[in-house]
Parts: sequence; structure tokens; C-alpha cells
Amino acid sequence: MRPLFSIRLNGMPKDIRLTTATAALALTLAACSASESQEQRIDLIVYGDAIVTMDAAMTEIANGAIAVDDGIILAVGDASEIDARYSARDTLEGRNRVVMPGLVNGHSHAAMTLLRGVADDLALMDWLQNYIFPAEVAFVDPEFVRIGTELACWEMIRGGTTTFVDMYYYPDTIAEVVEDCGMRALISATVIDQRSPDAESAADGIARGRGFVERWKNRHPRITPIFGPHANYTLNAEQLKATREAANELGVPISIHLSESPFEIEYSKNTYGTTSIELFEDIGFFDGPTIAAHVVWPTDDEIPILVDREVGVIHNPTSNMKIASGVAPVTKMLAAGVRLGLGTDGAASNNDLDMWEEMRLAAFLQKVDRMDPEALPADVVLRMATSAGAEAIGLGDVTGSLEPGKRADLIQVAFDDVHHVPTYDVKSHLVYVTDEQDVASVVVDGRILMRERAMLTVDTERVRDEATALAAAIQAELARRNR
Repeated sequence: MRPLFSIRLNGMPKDIRLTTATAALALTLAACSASESQEQRIDLIVYGDAIVTMDAAMTEIANGAIAVDDGIILAVGDASEIDARYSARDTLEGRNRVVMPGLVNGHSHAAMTLLRGVADDLALMDWLQNYIFPAEVAFVDPEFVRIGTELACWEMIRGGTTTFVDMYYYPDTIAEVVEDCGMRALISATVIDQRSPDAESAADGIARGRGFVERWKNRHPRITPIFGPHANYTLNAEQLKATREAANELGVPISIHLSESPFEIEYSKNTYGTTSIELFEDIGFFDGPTIAAHVVWPTDDEIPILVDREVGVIHNPTSNMKIASGVAPVTKMLAAGVRLGLGTDGAASNNDLDMWEEMRLAAFLQKVDRMDPEALPADVVLRMATSAGAEAIGLGDVTGSLEPGKRADLIQVAFDDVHHVPTYDVKSHLVYVTDEQDVASVVVDGRILMRERAMLTVDTERVRDEATALAAAIQAELARRNR
């Protein structure tokens, strides 16, 4: 019998005679070895009964998977195809799971979680001037900001938010917390024309903001330092222009409250003889990337300005409703081509950081305001919370959809609870049924931050204890002052 294989043992050729069965086994093992050599070894594969990509075509893949390596999405497709091409060091199993991009919270004041419920059921200016601003001067310091931001990151990760835009004090502390917890964020250095917890004046705020931007620009890929001038009623025109000049010089965006309330519009008309948006256009404030929070009261003449200047508008339905700021003309702005995302605002005026609630309320508010059940349908509002929201804050090339080449910011939503039975339309369920308790796992930049509801990057017991202790001290001080 002729030898079927020839190998070397201890350097000497040896013939091996194989039976038909052993020969077949050897061929199978050789084929498997060749197959394995063709598989690319990667960091992570995430599976799902459905993959909602939120790409331009709104592609949805049944029994799908996402291949992730070095924080980047390599491939999105049928699970069997992904398995044939890749083997992973770690996996997130997909039974009863829907995979989608992480949510983008376009406007927040994260550390204000520690002021949740301090002052409720008040008009905006009463709330700000008589409660929030005094409380911040009295209590806000780096430790307050650290604990409050950690609490916010825990809440946002728990609810499936992977990216947020923040505006608060001590931005270096915020950035350090975000770096540790693993989220993606645009962090604003607040500029306001009054004594604040971390600055004495607007000029001081701009100077400190410059230092923050210079320290953090290009320092960490998940953190973008920006400027956060508060509003046109807490800064004059020259201070607003100076903030824009500083931002443009350093090449970073601005986040600002804009056209938020009837008070602001009236203030602008009385002070400048024009509305807020027209003022900003006149002084060149929009001559650079701008993220505008609220935009409840734009006129028909101002909406084209927002489009032409590519202003990213962040709709905050819960906060707008709670403080009775008004109903933003979202459908009108979308029809005109405004870049629109969603945000929660701070927990002191919401009172949570639940983006699922923002989606539902955004849709319902437009439907009842326009008396049109077809206004702001589920797929549109889902875009506002993901891909369109990322575009509105300038990160559309980085996150917001599940596509090869983008950063791996994604979540698994559990569809095994009773309120998901039955499911006819996954996107409809994501908007009208899902809540933050349904989020099972969260991945940012390829790193698992929460696995099957277990937090991996936030010490939740420590944060809970520290937040509770600090809140007790604040409550005691407020009680003493009110005697």
C-alpha cells in the first residue's frame, strides 16, 4: 500500500499508512485547521435576534451579529456569516436581545443629579435665580461634581446612553469621571456672567475654559472639550462674541441654551431689539460649530438660519414640559432640514436621564400639538436619539449608527419582558414600549460597560453611599437656611 501522508519525526521522514476512516478524519481536521486559519481573531462579537443599524437605509438584520476589534466595528451582518469570518475573545449572546446604537443625550448637566427634586414645580427663571444658582454657589465644588457625574454616568449607562453633551462646572473633574466610566462625551466649560462655583466672571470663565480645552483637546479619543456659554440672558453680546472667538481659535464647538422660554425671547427683544437667534446671527455667533439646546420658540424666519448655519438643535421635551417652556416646532424644523437630536437636560428639571422617555414624549407631544397622529413617527424619533443626534453634536462620523468603520458604541435591549410580547415591529417597540430597565448590555468604544445589567465601570455601592451622604448634608443646610 502506498503511503497517504509523509511526515518527519525527529527530523527523519516516516511513512504513515492510514485506513479510509482515519484518512477521512485527517482530511476533516486539515480542513478545519485551514478554516480556522482564515478566521480573524478579534476582540468582541455581539449577537442579537435583531440588529437595528440606524444607517441611512434603516437596515434591520434578523439573527445578526456585529464584529468589533480595537474599538471599531469591522462588520455587521448575519450571525452565521460573522461566525464564519471571525472568532472573538469575548461575546455577548443575543437570545431575546435587540442590538442598536447607543443613545445620544445631546444636552445634560450631569452633576445636577445631586439636585434632583430640590426645587420642583417652578417657572424657569424662578427656579434658576431663586433656587438653582444659589444652591450651586453654596454647595458645588469638585467633590460634588465628581459624585454627581458618577451618579449620572451610572444612570445613563444603565439606560443605554453611550454619548452625552454636558454643561456644568469643574469640567476637568467631569472629564476624569467620563474617562474612568468609559462613556463618550462633549464636555463644556461653562461661561456665565456672574460668580459661579468655578469662576468669578464671564472673562474668568473664558480663561478657565481655554485652559480646560488646551488640557483635554486630543488627550482622549472619547472626550471632546468645548465651551458652554450659558445663554443670552446671562451673558451680553460682547461676552458671547468673545466665547465664540475663543472656541474658533481653539477649534472646538459651543453648546448653549437658545430660544428656550418666552422670558428669553422677551428679554432679547427688550435688550437688543431682536430675538435670540437673530441676535446670534447678527453677532456672528453661529460662525462655528454650535449645539443649541431647547430652541422652543424659533420663528419661521429663524428656522432657515439654523439650517444654513448647520446648528445642531437638541430637543428636551420632558424639561420643556415640566418648566412650561413651551412646545418646540420639531416637525417644522425637521421638514426644513434642521439637524435635530434629543436630550434630557439636567436631573433637577426632568427629573431623570431616561432617553427612552424623551423619545416617547417627543413623539406624543408633536402628535397632540399638531393634532396629527402621523407627526414624528417612531423611526424618525429613533433617529433623533441615535444617528441624527450624533450628527447634531458633530459626531456623525464616529457614532450613532452600526456601520463598519464607526466606533463600537452599541447596546443590547432585552425583549423578553411581558411588555415586549408580542413584537410586530421592533423599531416601534423601541420607541413606544422599551424603558431603561430593558437595557441589558452596553458597549462603548468596544469596551463592555454593562454586561447583562451588571455595571462594570462604576462602583455603584460607593457612588450610592457618597451621593446619599452628600444629599443629606445639602438637605440639612437647606433646612437650616429656611428656619
